[in-house]
Amino acid sequence: MPVDRPDALPAARRPHRLAGGQPGLLAPGATTDPYRLRLYRLLRTDYPLGYDPGLGAWLLSRYADVALALTDPRFTGYPHDAAPRGRAPVPLGLCRGSLVCVPTAVPYRAAEPAVERTAYVLARRIAGRERADLVADFCRWLPAGAAAAAAGLSYPDLSTLPRHARHRGTGGGVDGCAGPTALREHALGSFLANMLDDPDLLAAATAGTGAGAGTGAGTLLGRAWAETLRRDPPVQIVLRRTRTEVAVSGGTLPADAPVACLIGAAGRDPARFGAPDRFDPLRTDADPLLIGPAGCPAALLGRLEAEHGLRALLTAMPGIRWADGFRPVAGGLLTRGPRTLLVRPS
Repeated sequence: MPVDRPDALPAARRPHRLAGGQPGLLAPGATTDPYRLRLYRLLRTDYPLGYDPGLGAWLLSRYADVALALTDPRFTGYPHDAAPRGRAPVPLGLCRGSLVCVPTAVPYRAAEPAVERTAYVLARRIAGRERADLVADFCRWLPAGAAAAAAGLSYPDLSTLPRHARHRGTGGGVDGCAGPTALREHALGSFLANMLDDPDLLAAATAGTGAGAGTGAGTLLGRAWAETLRRDPPVQIVLRRTRTEVAVSGGTLPADAPVACLIGAAGRDPARFGAPDRFDPLRTDADPLLIGPAGCPAALLGRLEAEHGLRALLTAMPGIRWADGFRPVAGGLLTRGPRTLLVRPS
């Protein structure tokens, strides 16, 4: 359609062009919203392979090419972002690919009571307010609070933690991928934004928050969490390196070349996902690849925080809704999430 062509974009939204016409990934405004700029769409459609000197890497934006880079042995970790080599997990989703944090088949349930308790404490704290910011008052505290409680600290002790501890982990056996919490904050914020944006979906989730709730609600929340990681990934770019020449869409990657896998673009590739911009937990073309290793402790903790966090909010604030005139806006290019989530608790 003509509207998808770069010459049809409003002048204020045209991405900065590199030599040869390719839009620059670090173009003005891209760090604010590469989706609104249609930057990812332009790369997928017209420049599926191109070198970005600002990033110092070749760009892959189509799902098929990104999937290849994440799974094919001709690609390996990129040393400069601490990505592991060999059989260690690729840093993806909430997983940082730490060599000391290997995915496990055993569910990471030891921290679930702490996650649930912390979520309800936080939700009750803000339930009586006229207005609250879920990012500042909930999303930034739940991952750190759960980690602190799992490490044996009581909730009041959490208020004494310096900000760097809330983002880098609290120790006490929570290490590797699961220690730092910033990515889980972003993902939790995006999940809550997507759920609060859909009254019907929120009503279905509300029906499953009571005691004795069946597995249907849990399945729905799990699918909504996975759909959030596809549509609004907290990590937008994963760096890899080629071991040898590799043929991809638009040409051939040279050997020993840094490659930027644009997860945010691949997750909304219409060649792979129907209506890719729509948040649809019930979609039939869901794909676990872009979510990250299923057994990663960070991924499992993130899902626990999302599910228990939403249940706690709905229990403490059944009438929760957006503040008057507020619409959630995400920001960031390397990592991404909503800046604020202003709500009326009742």
